[in-house]
Parts: sequence; structure tokens; C-alpha cells
Amino acid sequence: MKRIFLLLLICTMFTGAFSQQGAGNIPVRIDSISSSLNIEQATGFYFDSTGKIPLEHIFTADFKALNTLPSKNRLPRRYLTGTVYLKFTVLNAGPVSRMYAFYPGIHYNSIHIFKQETNGSLNKIEQAEDGTGFVHFNPPTAQPVTYLVELHLTKLDFNRMTAVLLRSSYLDNYLIELTSSYRERRIGSFVLSGILLMMILFTLVNYYLSKKAEFLYNSGFSTCMFLLIFFSSYLNKRPDWFSSLFWSYLSLMLLIVGTIFYLFFIRRFIDTKNKYPVLDKLFKLETWMLVVMMFIFTYVHFETGNIILGSILENAMKILALAVGIVFIVKGLKEKDKLIQYVALGSAAQIIFFIASLFIILTGLGKGSLLGSALFYFEIGVIMAVFFFLLGLEYKNRQELIEKTKEVEKKVFETQLAVIKGQQEERNRISADMHDDLGAGMTTIRLFSELAKTKMGDNVIPEIDKISTSADELLSKMNAIIWSMSSSNDTLGNTIAYIRSYALEYFDNTGITCRISLPDDLPDLEVPGTIRRNLFLVVKEAFNNIVKHSGASEVNIGLTKEDDVFTLLIHDNGRGINLEKLRQFGNGLRNMKKRMDDVQIEFSIENNNGTVVMLRRKIMLNNNMM
Repeated sequence: MKRIFLLLLICTMFTGAFSQQGAGNIPVRIDSISSSLNIEQATGFYFDSTGKIPLEHIFTADFKALNTLPSKNRLPRRYLTGTVYLKFTVLNAGPVSRMYAFYPGIHYNSIHIFKQETNGSLNKIEQAEDGTGFVHFNPPTAQPVTYLVELHLTKLDFNRMTAVLLRSSYLDNYLIELTSSYRERRIGSFVLSGILLMMILFTLVNYYLSKKAEFLYNSGFSTCMFLLIFFSSYLNKRPDWFSSLFWSYLSLMLLIVGTIFYLFFIRRFIDTKNKYPVLDKLFKLETWMLVVMMFIFTYVHFETGNIILGSILENAMKILALAVGIVFIVKGLKEKDKLIQYVALGSAAQIIFFIASLFIILTGLGKGSLLGSALFYFEIGVIMAVFFFLLGLEYKNRQELIEKTKEVEKKVFETQLAVIKGQQEERNRISADMHDDLGAGMTTIRLFSELAKTKMGDNVIPEIDKISTSADELLSKMNAIIWSMSSSNDTLGNTIAYIRSYALEYFDNTGITCRISLPDDLPDLEVPGTIRRNLFLVVKEAFNNIVKHSGASEVNIGLTKEDDVFTLLIHDNGRGINLEKLRQFGNGLRNMKKRMDDVQIEFSIENNNGTVVMLRRKIMLNNNMM
């Protein structure tokens, strides 16, 4: 009997429903829903462009069936500034009252549900909205109930609308269903987000160690891109309030703030202020324009309903960033500086992949796979920018290391030069003092000894002769020391001229003919005092051996140059040297060889129609020095 009564009741309600011509009055058997049910055909749609029509009038207005709305999958902008209403009727014919949820689609600023009471009034269901994008209600049993849902849409160009009823216990599973088709994309996005997170940590560590601002700015850019990519993936298809706020406002703010950080990074990283002042001024202008437009957009978005102006501002910011980016890429790729080329290549890759992402969005080519995801190409662009930054950073660090090494070497060289200069000044002072004081004293001793000899006439005392001779020899040695110590004599030409002059004077009145052969043009080479002194002493010792031991009547002194090697030969025509009996020459020859080894001059002695002493040294071309 109860079943017959219930069937009659249902038939009566359906008859009454069909008698009402507006959509949303046909009851939906809600007790038959085991999980979820799409009720677009039984849901009425009405739009209030003014947002001021009373609910009582809305309820009786002419609703159209939601499934007949051609733009429900991409709502036009005019719906974003008014109020949208959905109406549906449910019947719980079962014996148990259950909690149900209504899902109108994604991205709403607010959702409110009203229940029509038996007296015809509308009663708002308190706490029906929990911020997840679903509204909850508990229909009574055995009677149809009509609900009115009031919607204020988020200001997005890609909003969509649907009407789904589901049991509240199935809500979590339904959320999984909504996002399951994007599982592959989400995994890829999370992997790339992890790469960006590592980049953020890397730049922060480098900033902590170096205190260079470019690392902080790059970290800011990477953080904005990380948040943009992470939330774009995590909030995709999620209908909660934060998802609406993110897609309508925060995503653009993260993109623009990240761009501003990137501009600061480029200016510091490649030092545009000093190297590229025109580019630096362009970046400054772009930064200020982006900041101003960002604040204006914020005001328009939250305080006005001007969707068109907000869209114009959004597109203007993106076009500005794109235009300046292209100018920078063209400028950077034309420069020969590798650092700006790396950053320009990163920016070029980023723009190319951003354009690919935009193309997929506008054409709707994405089919749910990772390679068909616009977000995936956006992420690749960000990763490429980071990759080329790392290449530029490695190049910059290498260049800075080279510069620091050069600076250290320069300081060491300057220090050594200062020491050498100080030593040379001291040598000059000592040589001047020796010349002025000791030289004058020795000259006086020699003069007085000669006067004494003159006054004594024929009664010459041998000791006075020895004093005069010793004074002459000491004065000669002292002049040689002064010559070797004076920095003004540190040239090859001066050295050879001094040896030539000394040789001619030394062999004069010895019965030995001295012949000297020199190149026509001697190179302008530096010969430090240490080398000159040791070389002169060895030559002097060779002359002494010729006079005392060779029995020669002739000596030939020759200087030759082959490639970068100078050779000095001292060849006499005497009896030669007995290389097996060197006792009488032992100490002298050892001293000669040691002196030459100390100044890296090759020393050799041999018999060849007399004795040949050979001295050879390679020119140090890098230092222009013997």
C-alpha cells in the first residue's frame, strides 16, 4: 500500500513539474545516487547582470537548461561581473536522510545555496560552503525540494560550469577523479619543481658565502617560478577558494614579480650599469612600468568589476616583458662577451617555450599527456633559463678566478719590483759612496806614494812601490765593483763595452796581441748586476791565466749570436791546458765554473791550438733579459 502511495506521489510531482515551464523543476531521484551524478539536463541556469534582482524574483524567473548553454565550458566575460544562479530539484524517496554535495564547476569567489521551504520562501543553508568549491545540503525524505545556488565567478577567461550531485562520503574520491587525468603532467611538474627547489638552495648558499646580490635576485626569480609551477600543477582542476585566487590573481603576480627579480639579476650579473648603460636604462624603465601596472591591476581586480581593463593590463605587462626580452636577446647575441650571451640564450629559450605554451593554450591542443601540457613547456623554459645561468655562472667564476690570479701575481710582481728597486737604490748609494770616499782615499794613497818616490830620488824603498802598486790594483778592483753595482750599466752593450775596454787595457804592454770581434748591432737586453759581476770576474780570471800560464802571443775575443743564444769565446794561441794536470789551475777553474753556474751561464774549457774558454747563455725573451 505504501509503495502504491509513493508512486502516486511521484507521478503527481512529475505532473506538477512538467506543468512548470522553467528548467530546474524536474526532480532528480537523489537516493539512487551511489557516488556522483551529472544533472546538467535537470539544472536551470539564470544570469543576473546587475546582481541586484531579489532572490524571490530570481526563483520565479525563466531558467534555461544548463546543458543547452553553448558557452558553459568557457563562460564569456559578461558572466564574470554579475551573479549566476543554478536551480535544481531533488527527491529523496529512500527511508534514510543523507548529506549530499553539489558541484557547480571550478573557480568561484563565493557559493551560497538556498532551500525553498513549503511556504514558498527561500532559506539560506548556513555552513553549506566549506571552501572546497562544493556546497552541502541534507534533503528531507519523501518530498521534492528545490534548491537555488548563487554563484559569483572568479575573473578568469577559462572558467567552466557544470552541475554534479554526489554523496558527501564520496567527495574525496571525486576530487581524485577530477585530477586523475592530469597525473602524468603533475608528476612531471613536481620533478621540475624539485629541480628549481635545488636551484633555490644553491643560489641561497652562494649568496651566503659570497654576499653577491645577483644570487639573491636569481633565488627570488627561481622561488617565484617554483611557486608558480608547483601550484599550477597542484591546484589544477581543484575547485577550492585558494585555487580561484591563484588562477585569477596570484599566478600573474608570481610571473611579474619573478620577471622583476630576473631583471635585477641580469643587471647585477652582467653589470649592465657599467658595460651596457643603454640596456640598463631600458631594464630600469621596464621594472618601474611593471611595478606600476601591477599595482593598478591589483586595484582593478579587487576593487572594480572592469574585466576588460584588467585583461588589458595583464596583456600589457606580458607584452612589455616579451618586447624588452627580445631586445635584450638581440643585443646579447650580437655582443662578443660570453657572459651576456649565456644569459641571452637562456632568455631566448625561455621565450620560445613560453610561446609554445601559449600556443597550446590558445589552440587547445593539450590532450592530457605530459607533452601536450602548456604548463610543461612553461616549466622547460624556466629550467632552460636556469641552465644557461649556471653556464654563465661557471664562466664568470672562471674569469673572476683568472682576474684574481692576475691581481695576486701583479701584487707579487709589484712587491718584488719594489724590493729590487730598493736593492738597486741601495747598490747605487753604496757604489756612489765607494766612488766618492774609498775612490778618493785610494787615489790619495797612490798620489802620496808617488810623491814620496819622487822626493826620495834614487833611494826608492820597495814597500813604497808595493803601496803604489797595491793602490793601483785596489782602485782597479773597486772600479769594477762600482761598475757592477751601478744600475745604469745593466745593459748588454755596456757590459761588452766594459769587457772590451778592460781587455785592451789589460793586454797592453804584455806582449800579447788582443783582437776583439763583436756583432754590428747588439740587442737592447738587460743584464743584471749579478750576472755582469760574475761574468767580468770569470773573464778577468781567464785573462790572468793567459798572461801567467799560456805563453801565448795572441788572444782572440769574439761574441756571436745564433738564434736566441749568445756565445763568448776567449781563444789564445798558447801552449794549451793540460786537462790531466789541473792542480795549478784547480781552484781557479772551479771558481770560474761555480760563478757561471750561479748565473745560469754554460762554462767550458778545451784545447784547440791553444786554450778556448767558452761562455754561453740563452736569452730570456719573455723578460727581455740575458
